[in-house]
Parts: sequence; C-alpha cells; structure tokens
Amino acid sequence: MKAHVLYGVNDIRFEDIAEPVPGKNEVLLKVEAVGICGSDIPRIYETGAHRHPLIPGHEFAGTICEAGEGVNIKKQGELIGKRVGVFPLIPCGECQPCKNKQYEMCRNYNYLGSRCDGGFAEYVKVPVWNLIELPDNVSFEDAAMLEPTAVGAHAMRRMIEAEFNSVISGNNELSNETDGQKDNTQEKKISGPLSGKSIAVIGLGTIGLLLVMHLINEGADKLYVVGNKEFQKEKALSLGVKLENYCDCKNDNVVEWLLEKSGGMGMDAIFECVGKNETYTQAIEAAAPAGRVMLLGNPASDMKLEKNVYWKILRNQLTVLGTWNSSFTKNADDDWHYVVNKLAKGDIHPSELISHRLSLDELEKGLHIMRDKTEDYVKVMVKPQL
Repeated sequence: MKAHVLYGVNDIRFEDIAEPVPGKNEVLLKVEAVGICGSDIPRIYETGAHRHPLIPGHEFAGTICEAGEGVNIKKQGELIGKRVGVFPLIPCGECQPCKNKQYEMCRNYNYLGSRCDGGFAEYVKVPVWNLIELPDNVSFEDAAMLEPTAVGAHAMRRMIEAEFNSVISGNNELSNETDGQKDNTQEKKISGPLSGKSIAVIGLGTIGLLLVMHLINEGADKLYVVGNKEFQKEKALSLGVKLENYCDCKNDNVVEWLLEKSGGMGMDAIFECVGKNETYTQAIEAAAPAGRVMLLGNPASDMKLEKNVYWKILRNQLTVLGTWNSSFTKNADDDWHYVVNKLAKGDIHPSELISHRLSLDELEKGLHIMRDKTEDYVKVMVKPQL
C-alpha cells in the first residue's frame, strides 16, 4: 500500500510498504478521509514522533475491510463494510483514570499517528474498541473531523457544567445503552443557561472555529470572538457570529474591547484557544468577577504569569480550567456520541471548515501550506481515493 512514513525530523517519505495485518481485537481500516492536524507539523518537521519509522495522522475515518484474531465470527460479519470514525487515543485500561473511564487522561496511553501508525496511508489497523459507527448521512469528511470537533465539544461541555451547573447531551439516539437502562446523565438543553451569558473565544484556528460552531448551535446569543486573519473573520461570520461581535486583535486592544462589549463587567466565560502568554493574560484580564477561563490552546512556549495578572485570578476569584482531548467511553453521554448525534441531525457541519482537499500523494503539499503559511487554511483534508 501507499503511505507517508516519517523516518525522523523533516524526513517523511511517500512509499510502498506492506499492508498492516490486524492483530488481536483489531480491524483493518480502509482510510477514506484523513485531516492534517496542527500538531502534525511540529511532529514531522521539528520534534519528531515518539518512535520512528511511523505513519502520522490521527484524524481519520474509513471502512472496515478485515477483522483480526479475537473478534468473533458473528462480530466479524457485522463489522466488515461498516463506516466508522476512530478515537485515536488507545488507553492502557489499568491506570486510575482508565478505571474511572476518564480514558482521555490515561497515564500510559498509546496514540494512533504519534506513537503507533496512523492514517496517512491507504490502510491502517485500529483496535475495535476505538471505533464509533457512523450514521448513513454522516460523510467521511465530517467523520475525519470527529476528533477536533469532539475536542471543542469537550471544552464547551466542561465549561458549561462548571459555569452554569448544567450537563448537555446530544440527545443521542445512537447510544450504547444496554438492558433497557437509560444512561443517568442529566440531559438539559443549554440554550437556556447560555442565553444572556457573555462568552468569548480567543483564537480562531480549527478548534476555535469548531468551538464557535458548537456554542452557536447550543444557543449562545452573546458570543464574542477574537481573531487575527481576514479569512478567520469570514469563517466566523459564516458560522453566525455577528460582525460587531468580531474583534481583530491586530487593530483592537482585546481586553478593552471585551470589557466594552460586556458593559465593563468582563466575560462570564472565556475560551483561550491559542496557547500564548499574551492571549492567556488577555483571558484572565477580560474575565468577569467569579468568571471562568478554559484553556485549550497547546502552548507555543513556556507559559508565565506576571504578578499583577496572578493577583487578578485571586482577587476576582476566577476559575481556570484546563482541557485536553475528549471523552470517549462508548456510552451515550461521551463527547464523541454527542458529536455524532449532532452530525446525524444536521445541527453542525464541521466539513464547512475544509479549505483544501488533496489526494494522498499530495499530502506533503498540505503539510507545506500549514508549515509555511503560504495560503490561508482552516482544515486540510486528504482523501486517498480523491
């Protein structure tokens, strides 16, 4: 099969390699679509992966074409031909977070595309546990964006629970409930709690825009966003952000702008989606007393707080939350089922953020666009069968 293999820093090769053989409790997946994540760029060109050689790519979806040992015959028959999305984190199942079903915080995880072979190939082997079946009306492109879309959902749902004491559910009809027992998650539409609350999103990369998509879908009517590129502005407006609620941080003082929009009180909830000292500081300074700040952005460098900014956390009694990845428990109340249900109902459309569509042999073109920023982009999608 054809695959992009990373042999070391800045050494990725498109070549013919042996097709993977699914092992115990694994399936072989034909990759139908795979997205390039921003984290793939430093992994390939700056830091390298956890092991080499390695096939990168962790945002992908595909069709099951073979099942390995340990998958019973009946199950094999049910699986072959299924259209699936893939949760890329492979938990150890033994640590305390795993025992608590907090798999995204596993202490000893494996990871498709960074620690074991991923989706920049025609085929990939994946544990059965990591699969989520796709409804017929969910495209492979939307499914290949399940991972970043679930990351945005995870941040939003944690913030809503912390700030507004509500738990949101996708009202998932595709749940894994068994024996007629309904999942005990409190289902509460959050359009009520979000209505009238001032919410800001700082940073409009892929995750930031997906987060905006979620917030608008869930009824945020006082949503303010901060970006620094014209195409980010265009995307935000296309998602439903009001023109007067968009701040261009190149021309405006972000903190002053957010305070003005909130009548001087500050924002009830702020999502920081950049990962820089400057934007972290802006989020703290623009938060309302007793407000919440959710950190999503992967840090670009060491994060440091000045003394006066630290004092604002204390004196304003702010809650600062961190988030990473998304919940995948195989139950109806996890982030992935929430997103799949939203996709099935047509409530959200992540594929609207795809700016480039490339064939597998063009993948390096997409990597270079993202590395060198030679073109405006949001999500670069690769389709082996394009």
